[in-house]
Amino acid sequence: MSTTNAGLAKKLGYKNVRVYLEGEPAWSKAGYPTYTSKGYIDTGNIVLIDIRASHKAVEGRIKRAVSIPYDDLEDRIDDIPRNSPVILYSDDQEEATDAVDDLRSDGFKHVALVPGNYAGWVSAGGAIETGPIASTEIRWQRILGKGEVSVADFKKATDGGDPNVFVIDSRTKEEVAELGIFKNTTNIPLDEITSRMNELPKDKKIYVHCSTGARADMAYQELKKNGFDVKFLLLNIEEAECDCEILRP
Repeated sequence: MSTTNAGLAKKLGYKNVRVYLEGEPAWSKAGYPTYTSKGYIDTGNIVLIDIRASHKAVEGRIKRAVSIPYDDLEDRIDDIPRNSPVILYSDDQEEATDAVDDLRSDGFKHVALVPGNYAGWVSAGGAIETGPIASTEIRWQRILGKGEVSVADFKKATDGGDPNVFVIDSRTKEEVAELGIFKNTTNIPLDEITSRMNELPKDKKIYVHCSTGARADMAYQELKKNGFDVKFLLLNIEEAECDCEILRP
């Protein structure tokens, strides 16, 4: 996705364009923190966790945050949905980054911090709430975004249970050769989508996937613009939730 976006930036006239090829996965694996935006904290479908001591959360906390003090995080880790985006904050940066490391080490893939922690949120004018904490139960449910296909519908299509769907694997040929391809799926790499639209059935729904969803989203945007009835899978296909049969090379 990075190289594709860099190419688009150059076409738009930008001259000094660089690409960090290893991307966010390598950044996170190296132990560096990632941060989220205020808008995403306000409205995103996330699990927001206040890891400060509970008495501090009573005095003031980010709206809709769940209070799980850092000392209790290890005991509560199985209460956190593993496919949810998890946002953490503290009043101590070292404690916050330690919590991110703990969750990543336990297999969580989408963990980020509030910029500036609680003090940063307050100084940015973010909404807070005060008073007793009624519950520390985490309630989260996956909400499909615009254009997304559910895992259940995607699996049904790749299993051959929905003949009215044409499934596209938008990964590169090299990725498919190395890792295999789902059943009932056609490999059309993202950079070939535009030139191969004549191969796609206009009378069927189209589902697109890649390895994590980023390229599938881009393919979805292009196909939607050209009149196709299309959805994309936003999911790391290596996760257990995406249990589709793979044809090995």
